[in-house]
Amino acid sequence: MKIDMPKTKETQKIEETEVKTAKIVPAVKKVHPVVKAAEAEAIDAVVPEAVMEGDIDGDGAETAGGKKKADRYYEAVGRRKTAIARVRLYTRGDKVFLVNDGPFGKYFVGDAYKNIIEAPLVKMNCTDRFRITARVMGGGVNAQAEALRHGITRALVMFNADFKKRLKKSGYLTRDPRMKERKKPGLKKARRAPQWAKR
Repeated sequence: MKIDMPKTKETQKIEETEVKTAKIVPAVKKVHPVVKAAEAEAIDAVVPEAVMEGDIDGDGAETAGGKKKADRYYEAVGRRKTAIARVRLYTRGDKVFLVNDGPFGKYFVGDAYKNIIEAPLVKMNCTDRFRITARVMGGGVNAQAEALRHGITRALVMFNADFKKRLKKSGYLTRDPRMKERKKPGLKKARRAPQWAKR
C-alpha cells in the first residue's frame, strides 16, 4: 500500500526541473548537401594514405596513425669560455657526425680539432656507435671544439653511467673555467698597467 506524502516546495521544484529537462530536444545541425558530400570525399581520401604510411618499423619507425616515432637520443650541453655546444647522441640511424646541420669535417678543418672532439669517444671505444648532431655557437673555433668535447662526454655519461669514472679521470668531464679576464679601468688590459716614465 502506497502512502502519499504531502508535497513540499523542494519536491515541487525537483519535479519541475525533471519535466523541463525531459522537454529539451537536442537541436539538429542542418548541413548543405554539397558540403556534406565534400566532407565525405575528404575523409575517404585521407584514410587510405594514413593506413599505407603506418606500420613501418626500423629507423624511420611510424605508428598506425602515420606519425613518425621520435628517435631516442641522449642530450647534453658542453661549455668552454663563451662557446656553447648542444649535443645529441642517437643510438639508431646512420653513424654520421653533423655540426650545425653540416658535415663535421667541413666545420672543424684539421686533425687537431678532430682529435680534441673525438677524444672521449676514442677513450670509451664508441667511435662508430652513435649518430651525433651538434649545435655550436659563440667563442672561437678552439673553444667550440672543447665545448663539443665536453658535451659529448656528458652525453656519454647519460648513455652509460659506468663511463663516468674513466672520463672524469681523463679530465673530459670537468668544465674548464679558464677564461680571459676582464679589462680594469686605469689599466691597458686586465693587469697590464700603462708604461711609467720619470720625465
